[in-house]
Amino acid sequence: MTIFDDIKKCRICHDTLQLGANPVVQGNENARILIAGQAPSKTVHQTNKPFNDASGSRLRAWLNVTERTFYDPSLFAIVPMAFCYPGKGSSGDLPPPPICAKTWRSQLLKQFSQVKLTIVIGQYAQQYHFPNFTSVTEQTRVWQSLLPSMIALPHPSPRNQHWLKKNPWFSNELLPELQKITHKVITKVK
Repeated sequence: MTIFDDIKKCRICHDTLQLGANPVVQGNENARILIAGQAPSKTVHQTNKPFNDASGSRLRAWLNVTERTFYDPSLFAIVPMAFCYPGKGSSGDLPPPPICAKTWRSQLLKQFSQVKLTIVIGQYAQQYHFPNFTSVTEQTRVWQSLLPSMIALPHPSPRNQHWLKKNPWFSNELLPELQKITHKVITKVK
């Protein structure tokens, strides 16, 4: 029995979630890249496959990786702040319930001793991983100071199109470097 098995059986929030508990996590002790996200979408909840939605398609494009590579648990650990779909709110999905990170996060992160790059996506993950967090824009803007071991990204949701247009440096400067680092980390494994 592994911590991954324990997480997949977790029902702590079951009665408070709109669709009940269905924890989704990916990875193993050999993972080289850790994606610290927010929480699964409704589509992910229904398919049990992390980032199996429009956000995932955009994220894979940002990383310049295939689905096969992305879903290889020895390459990518996908560890959201909450493992279950939190439900729909008035302006998108609800925030990840904090109990999930309090219960699982520190012991789960200890499993990934081979991680060379941690990609921290969105407000909730950035608040957890960066003690001086002020905003997604500011945290992402200092991307060069976090490398080579970490990088902050906005959420790859189609809802963030306005942010991407307003911050062209993200696509012009950050993404090419992220793709180089991702490729380097992945190819050192093979």
